[in-house]
Amino acid sequence: MSDYLPPLNDIRFAMREVAELCLGDGGLPALPGYEEATDDTVSAVLDEAGRFAAEILAPLNRSGDIEGCRLENGVVRTPDGFKEAYQQMAASGWTGMLAMPEHGGQGLPNQVAIAAFEMWSSANMAFGLIPLMVYSAIELLQQHGTAEQKEVYLSRLITGEWVSTMNLTEPQAGSDLSRLTTRAVKNGDHYRLTGQKIFITGGDHDWTGNIVHLVLARLPDAPPGTRGISLFLVPKYLVNADGGLGTRNDVRCLSLEHKLGINASPTCVMSYGEDGGAIGYLVGEENKGLAAMFTMMNMSRLAVGVQGVGIGERAYQQALAYARERIQGTRKTEDGAAAAAIIEHPDVKRMLLSMKSLCEAHRAVALYTALCIDLAKRHPDEAVRTRYDAHLGLLTPVVKAWITDGAVEVASIGIQVHGGTGFIEETGAAQHLRDARITTIYEGTNGIQAGDLVGRKIQGDGGRAINGLIEDMKAALESLDATGAAELVAVKAAQDSAFRDLQDATRCLLDRGPSDETAIVAHPYLTLLGNVIGGWLLLLAAVRTASDLSMPDADRTFLEGKILSARHFGQERLSMCAVLAERIRSGGDGTAAAVADHFSRA
Repeated sequence: MSDYLPPLNDIRFAMREVAELCLGDGGLPALPGYEEATDDTVSAVLDEAGRFAAEILAPLNRSGDIEGCRLENGVVRTPDGFKEAYQQMAASGWTGMLAMPEHGGQGLPNQVAIAAFEMWSSANMAFGLIPLMVYSAIELLQQHGTAEQKEVYLSRLITGEWVSTMNLTEPQAGSDLSRLTTRAVKNGDHYRLTGQKIFITGGDHDWTGNIVHLVLARLPDAPPGTRGISLFLVPKYLVNADGGLGTRNDVRCLSLEHKLGINASPTCVMSYGEDGGAIGYLVGEENKGLAAMFTMMNMSRLAVGVQGVGIGERAYQQALAYARERIQGTRKTEDGAAAAAIIEHPDVKRMLLSMKSLCEAHRAVALYTALCIDLAKRHPDEAVRTRYDAHLGLLTPVVKAWITDGAVEVASIGIQVHGGTGFIEETGAAQHLRDARITTIYEGTNGIQAGDLVGRKIQGDGGRAINGLIEDMKAALESLDATGAAELVAVKAAQDSAFRDLQDATRCLLDRGPSDETAIVAHPYLTLLGNVIGGWLLLLAAVRTASDLSMPDADRTFLEGKILSARHFGQERLSMCAVLAERIRSGGDGTAAAVADHFSRA
């Protein structure tokens, strides 16, 4: 299996293009609080993040997948080397990279942190899951925690001394949180929780001395449905007055899930309160826990999308290395014919370009979304903050769902490039597909993301946010002169057509309103929006790149590759937009009329 190479040039290229699109030549340092995020500083951060990915995490990826996790005498053991790798991560300050400086964090721009997390997910996706939960919990406690919770728990999450989990799902509830039954009863200055949670990432392990569980539960007199959910902080070990660890709390891992992929990540069935009730502390207000938890959930959804970027990149790198080395068939030469590496075969070129263009579109969309967070939080102009916050609401489900759908496709193509050897576990290509498959499911399935996009984000505000995003995209493209790049004229025409398809599909959804027909076409709409945004960003970069080719020090091969990516994406993905728009216009067709008996084979 090929080694992982941090794609630093590609990441820097995408970051620069996205930052200049939104901020002009000033880049990230133009935003208040990011003055020190200069090119040199950001480059040094990315270099070190890439080194950690390649030298520490990547060598553990295959061995961790084979060894997996195990539950021994009530304690979860992770694969060899994982605990030590996390300790290195914490000692280097990576766990606090997004935390506010006033809480002891580094306060890095989201765009920089997302780029680092991509590389860690590429190198070892299973490892990155627990830090993902930590970043999300830090954001939650910064916004909703009490002063005491910040002092005792937030500070230790930032340093990496402790880690965290997110406890939502229950056996009978799944994604329907209105059905959760975990119970919390007030007992003095705390609450006692009883219940069971499933699919809990990092529910127990041997990385740190304490684990901070963030748990959704109901009070005895809570109103029904999601309006009656509260959020609680439940530590694995109680904390003494002096800050040291006290007695073990009434929470434990009952079992580990046996999964298709991410075998090195412990996914736990958790029990709360088998011996009188687990002690927990209210976060936020009673019966308003779901709103607070959405802070953590949205951060996690973005991070899962970035996992998709990372695992797609890893699958592409491995397929590319194999295609260069694998000799099969012949190619014509002046002397007749010679043995050829499969990268010379047209169909393999097609597959590699599909992988390359998708990976680069995924990265660009993720980094653009990350910059939307920075702009929504940091820009001095309130109107600009409001505009990018609206963009962020639309982009969050796209990053989570469109990118992870694409990651599964990229990983699957990677196996096809390998041929029969890709289907053999020893090559490692199959692991990428197995690991990628979960990303479309957890943190809200991609169907849920599509429903959220269409129902809450598009129809919920009468189309104002989506129309604003479309206007911004069109204006940015019109401000560039694409006529000088002859090879991009067709791509520009395809992008203009895709904009029209998206506007037409949006009008159709708004006219139709909430209905089964709308729900059925929600996923095609999300795919359409993802294709349009991805194509837009690739084309913008390609137009700028075309003018850079004339520079004397230009890396022509690298820049020509960016133009090829935009062209291939236009041919392969933007051409699908008309079909997707027609699917949305047609509504549910016969699907809405189907009843359960229609699916029977009896």
